[in-house]
Amino acid sequence: MSPIYVAGVGMTPFGKHPSSSIKDLTRQAVEAALRDAGCDKAQVQAAYFANATQGHMDGQHMIRGQLALRAMGLEGIPVVNVENACASASTAFYLALNHVRSGAADIVLVVGAEKMFADDKARMFAAFDGAWDVHDTEAAKARLLQMGQGVSVPPGSQSTRPYSVFMDIYAAMGRMHMREFGTTQRQFAAVAAKNHAHSVHNPLAQYREACSIEQVLAAPPISYPLTLPMCSPVSDGAAAALVCSESGLKALQGSPGRAMRVLACVLQTGSERAPADLAHHLVRIAAEKLYAQAGIGPQDVSVAEVHDATAIGEVLQSELLGLVPMGQGGPAAERGETAIGGRIPINPSGGLESKGHPIGATGLAQLFELVTQLRGEAGARQVPQARIALAENGGGLAGVEEAVACLTLLGR
Repeated sequence: MSPIYVAGVGMTPFGKHPSSSIKDLTRQAVEAALRDAGCDKAQVQAAYFANATQGHMDGQHMIRGQLALRAMGLEGIPVVNVENACASASTAFYLALNHVRSGAADIVLVVGAEKMFADDKARMFAAFDGAWDVHDTEAAKARLLQMGQGVSVPPGSQSTRPYSVFMDIYAAMGRMHMREFGTTQRQFAAVAAKNHAHSVHNPLAQYREACSIEQVLAAPPISYPLTLPMCSPVSDGAAAALVCSESGLKALQGSPGRAMRVLACVLQTGSERAPADLAHHLVRIAAEKLYAQAGIGPQDVSVAEVHDATAIGEVLQSELLGLVPMGQGGPAAERGETAIGGRIPINPSGGLESKGHPIGATGLAQLFELVTQLRGEAGARQVPQARIALAENGGGLAGVEEAVACLTLLGR
């Protein structure tokens, strides 16, 4: 199979951008990626545009990518709009990769952009309501919350302020993990403290203040065992990448040595299973396919960015990806194994908890971080001798797991 490369990446700071539109954020990320790759706009042959909430937030449906890209002078090429919950950006990358692999184009742009923050908090949090079966909401909620049975919830550990219902679902998954493996709230807090420490050195992160495990535990509760620093914030932002064939790479002005090879990419949807049957979790299935496609194993991974919409998510995904044994994600984090300098650094960017989570851009922001790491350009958050990088990006809920997950391996 002919090699495919990520030739350039770009990303805006994540956070609250009240004065910037989707078009503004798209332009900033795309122009950064083009400069990084040494690519002229006229060389882009197709584009995939990821966005999940603009229709809900401002009523723009159907042609979001065409409008955002035309506003910056990219027009007259195939543009495909991609909406796939929180995995929208990684799905767009998967599609762009296959577009190039098919021979239909040599240089394809992928961009994800999202504006989610709003003064109207009810509207803002309602953006997540369509990410599960709206025709089966109560039954789905009951089924998901049931996963947390058997672990008592301390008084005063539930927020009285508005938050996404997905935090209750993650909390139930966390209590199931506590019940099945003996994971502690302190271990989840260790994940959050580690990620907030990483984000101090990420100039594009939404939050850049370190906090100790004790500070995480003492923070305002959201839904037990989650406290505020264990949860991703609502964010605005955009990220972009240039996907190229070998001939496309030669046509660019950037240094070929800074292009990273795509070793494997897998898109997986979920299936029915028992809550505790993690051997058939969609991420475990996708990971097995990914490693087989690349001809490597989890022991070969140098650094990973995983979907930590909460600290609970990072613990679970680190296990499902085979980076740590099942049930050991919490203890591994508490021992420092998943910190920069540890055995397998996870989320050196600060992860979604600290970097931010504009859901249509998140998957490409993960790839931005991993390309930066593989190039050795991450500065104070650099993972030493990073050679193979793994991204896991999930989205939505169906049954007792994510509706979709996209996994990518990059290598030098």
